[in-house]
Amino acid sequence: MAPISRLFDFIVIGGGSGGMACARRAASYGAKVAVIEGSGRLGGTCVNVGCVPKKVMFNGASIVEAIEDAKHYGITVDKHSFDWGFLKHARDEYVKRLNGIYERNLTKENVEYIDGTASFVSSTEIKVNDDVFKASHILIATGGHPVIPKIEGSEHGIDSDRFFDLETQPKKVAVVGSGYIGIELAGIFHALGSDVTVFTRTEHILRHHDSIIGDTMLAEMKRQGIKFEHNSSAQALKRTHGTELPLELSWEVAGADKPASAAYDCVLWAIGRTPNTRALNLASVPGVVLNKTGHIVADEYQNTGVKGVYSLGDVFGKSELTPVAIAAGRRLADRLFGGERFAGSKLDYANIPTVIFGHPPAGTIGLTEEQAKKQYGAETIKVYQTRFTNMYNALTPFKPPTAMKLIVTGADEKVVGLHIIGRGCDEMLQGFGVAIKMGATKRDFDNCVAIHPTSSEELVTMR
Repeated sequence: MAPISRLFDFIVIGGGSGGMACARRAASYGAKVAVIEGSGRLGGTCVNVGCVPKKVMFNGASIVEAIEDAKHYGITVDKHSFDWGFLKHARDEYVKRLNGIYERNLTKENVEYIDGTASFVSSTEIKVNDDVFKASHILIATGGHPVIPKIEGSEHGIDSDRFFDLETQPKKVAVVGSGYIGIELAGIFHALGSDVTVFTRTEHILRHHDSIIGDTMLAEMKRQGIKFEHNSSAQALKRTHGTELPLELSWEVAGADKPASAAYDCVLWAIGRTPNTRALNLASVPGVVLNKTGHIVADEYQNTGVKGVYSLGDVFGKSELTPVAIAAGRRLADRLFGGERFAGSKLDYANIPTVIFGHPPAGTIGLTEEQAKKQYGAETIKVYQTRFTNMYNALTPFKPPTAMKLIVTGADEKVVGLHIIGRGCDEMLQGFGVAIKMGATKRDFDNCVAIHPTSSEELVTMR
């Protein structure tokens, strides 16, 4: 056994958003804190291969769409082109600046950054390279990574991480998977000019969201020209050389007599994500257990089965969203190092708002209609919904839908679910999230005077 190299009050394994937020908050209380990260860059999935660079690409795609709309407002835009490589370089430089800001923030707050892969020696000891570090509190915030299907030739495809490595724009793309990651990237590819086909195992997309979002998104994506292969299951991917579309994807369709195939120059796997636990040597801490999906089991206070060992973020697996990990991390640090007034500090995982940056964007908070029926009983809930055309499209020949749904329950009609899709919904949801978190009722919504003309006014004028 190597000797203990350093002693800390708190060791955070993982330099992503949740781990960084927890470490910095702990250090603000005077704790001696270390962050261990082995990827060579701080910020985790969100900053490097997730939310941040994805939003840059979404913004670029939205600008292209606006240019196409300009002529309907009498605006002549001279011939324009899109340079994927230029945008990639600018995006990567932006991300690199964020990496530097993260590292400087650690230095500023006296958090030690240890570069390397962490593995447990015991419940209080962590090994990195040839050094062993000890702390009475250790947080596992190692995040997750994309799942690659176990089919022949899957290595010829890319995942959502490697999407950001693409140097040139693919001409013809297959996106395998119809969760929010697949739908977001399919929308970006298409808006920027790629020919896109989405493969989904069922007739639906975004199956974990309310049907008003999935059904509306599907219809609009088809109207835009994105193709869908429903009830499909990818079987193999083959690469040939010297052709414009070198990847041949074959798939089976439920009920079909024989498999189908088509050629692409990019196949993107978007079939899910799995937690990063393999390198942790959890056998050294037998009380830290994994559930059937491979996530680390922890309670509402982020405690694992071992005293002093905690888990949060994507490796914990509950509401795998960056702001959730940040909020949970800060509350954990408050409880551990903030004194008696934070003794009960924990994150409330109910009513967490989230947005899908699709084309169009969508937002959701609370229960879906089916979940509300199951939780409260169909006879006790009421659904208010509306569909309309955003005024932006008053002058365009196409009329993309905006759809909204409120789900309420009880005599006081407490709002337990809100689901919106359409232009501007991504920026609209946050304020309504505050209201629902405070327990707003339908009458509270009705009592708010509408802002006209906006799409959001529909949420306070539903009948």
